Amino acid sequence: MLSFKLSDAFVASYLGRPVPWGFTDAAGNSVGELVFLRTYSRIKADGSKETWLEVCRRVVEGVFSIQKDYAKSNRLPWSDRKAAATAQEMFERMFHFKWTPPGRGLWMMGTPLVNEHRNSAALQNCAFVSTGSMTKTDPAEPFAFLMEASMLGIGVGFDTKGAEKNFPVYNAGISGIESRREREPELTAEYVARHTYVIPDTREGWVESVVRLLNSYLKADAPVVFFDYSQIRPAGAPITTFGGTAAGPEPLRRLHEKLREILDRRATFGQDVGMPEYRSVLTSTDILDIGNLIGVCVVSGNVRRSAELALGTIDDEEFLNAKDFAGSAASRAEWGWMSNNSVAVNVGDDLSRVVEGIQRNGEPGVVWMDLSRDYGRLVDPPNGRDHRAAGYNPCAEQTLESFECCTLVETYLNRHENLDDYLRTLKFAFMYAKTVTLLPTHWARTNAIMQRNRRIGTSMSGIANFADRHGLAELRRWMEAGYSTVQHYDTVYSEWLCVRESIKGTTVKPSGTVSILAGESPGAHWAPGGEFFNRRVVFAAEDPLVPLFRWAGYDVEDSVYTPGTSVVVTFPVQSQAKRSEKDVSIFEKANLAATAQRYWSDNSVSVTVSFDPATEGQHVGTVLAMYEGQLKTVSFLPMGGAYAQMPYEEITAEAYVRAQFRLMRVDLSEVYAGRALDAVGEAYCTTDACEVKTPAGIAS
Repeated sequence: MLSFKLSDAFVASYLGRPVPWGFTDAAGNSVGELVFLRTYSRIKADGSKETWLEVCRRVVEGVFSIQKDYAKSNRLPWSDRKAAATAQEMFERMFHFKWTPPGRGLWMMGTPLVNEHRNSAALQNCAFVSTGSMTKTDPAEPFAFLMEASMLGIGVGFDTKGAEKNFPVYNAGISGIESRREREPELTAEYVARHTYVIPDTREGWVESVVRLLNSYLKADAPVVFFDYSQIRPAGAPITTFGGTAAGPEPLRRLHEKLREILDRRATFGQDVGMPEYRSVLTSTDILDIGNLIGVCVVSGNVRRSAELALGTIDDEEFLNAKDFAGSAASRAEWGWMSNNSVAVNVGDDLSRVVEGIQRNGEPGVVWMDLSRDYGRLVDPPNGRDHRAAGYNPCAEQTLESFECCTLVETYLNRHENLDDYLRTLKFAFMYAKTVTLLPTHWARTNAIMQRNRRIGTSMSGIANFADRHGLAELRRWMEAGYSTVQHYDTVYSEWLCVRESIKGTTVKPSGTVSILAGESPGAHWAPGGEFFNRRVVFAAEDPLVPLFRWAGYDVEDSVYTPGTSVVVTFPVQSQAKRSEKDVSIFEKANLAATAQRYWSDNSVSVTVSFDPATEGQHVGTVLAMYEGQLKTVSFLPMGGAYAQMPYEEITAEAYVRAQFRLMRVDLSEVYAGRALDAVGEAYCTTDACEVKTPAGIAS
């Protein structure tokens, strides 16, 4: 039960007000509203779907309930009257898309899982864990965190530093049982029964099974482990907490089998002694495979909201070629797509080794860890405050320590009338994020870091559109004033709540699905479609919205990647964009990101610099050289690789006009009344790049 409530009279005053959804299509239907219904509108107790008004209420009441509960439990001052006035303005600005929580906050804030169980894990967007934290007593610990966080929908970055520890890999696999029977007569049916783990049908049970399997290979004295899958609910059974349906035990069974295959190949038995010996040690490729296989299991297990970043070293040839699926990495194609791969470097390192791979498929990305640790904004002098930073989240906008999660919030530049209006919005956006830091997760190690750092990522979206309309000088003015405002409110709220000021407070996130609701260009990117484009959105085949789209004349196709379970609907859209990404040079894209890194973000700027391989591919090395020291992270994506059912496809003004005559408005009243599926939450990739793509398609 929430302890804070907006007055019914205040909320009722918004009934009937039009919601300023983004991206109205050729028929007058709002793509933003349709995405909202699919992704964030939860089913209520009476069976109907939440409206935008009700989601705004749930979010604001959830935020202020956390504040009130925290103040009361710590015997800090609290005023219901002051809180009510502040909450009403927060509601007003969210209703008009001047700010929103990130997708996870839209989906989960104000729900019992967050507010009654007092656990912020469901609100955290991302995390990082270093395999350098592997220990002899529990070498599987970082992989356990990776898996559990992923199952909670948190995107997780990880590195390959565990390879530097030279962990022996012992043959504890099923394939070696017969060989061990000769030396270990106790390996009988009784032994198997004693070392069989009956996997509970819980998140913790799945994770524990992987911990036991990995430790059986990485600890010398660990027994062979066996599994009983009988307690795992069958495929198709409902998942009550996060929604969706269960995939059954098969994804976990396949994960176990693949992990055994990989580690069996790495290990052997001693021939001359009575104890198992090792032939080799755990390699960076093994770590990458383990991490990717865990991610594939999570996605296959119907927790779609997962993403990974793998951070390797620039002198690791196998890592650099880990996505050469047509060549040396062909054996990894089944799971190697799961992570965005980047290399950790310092300013001055030779980057020539990565240029060819970037020109070919956009990877690896580049992460300058010295800048990440030493600097906040790059316009400011180095401060070394983030010296413990170990890596990044999957979209590379947040520097993170190992086992740290990140708290994000979104603002929309072009929704504001002037700078003063935007600075006022920052008060409430930052308040949301600072409030989330008051709730612990269920991980003690994570809490110790997060409560020390209180790291926040207050993000901007619509940066490219704003720069095109108002110029870079005006953008810099808003960024400078905005950053000072965030710092001011951090001091104010930290003193009020008696907590530490945030180690960092600003970022630029890629803003995939949420920016569609507001109709903004995502983060620091130009939209791929320009002024007129087809926007394709994936819906479940059984979604009651789908027959309505067919009736209204929309193109509805079976997904070529998940036929039978998903369909793709095409919405012709006219946007506010002056230019599309193809109209902007590789240098201008990098320069916009560098501007945001210099004047706004003290974390990082998530930027994927798209380029025409034919005319701009030769400039990749030049861009890296020019913007070294001006960016903390960067990734690239070759344009022009057309594939089926792309999320964005540019169209002509004439095609848009023809669609206006062909398509009809969709009546959503029955959908809101309850003829709909529950919210699915954010897709496992938080950018638009792989919203429609299959794992076997083009890498994100």
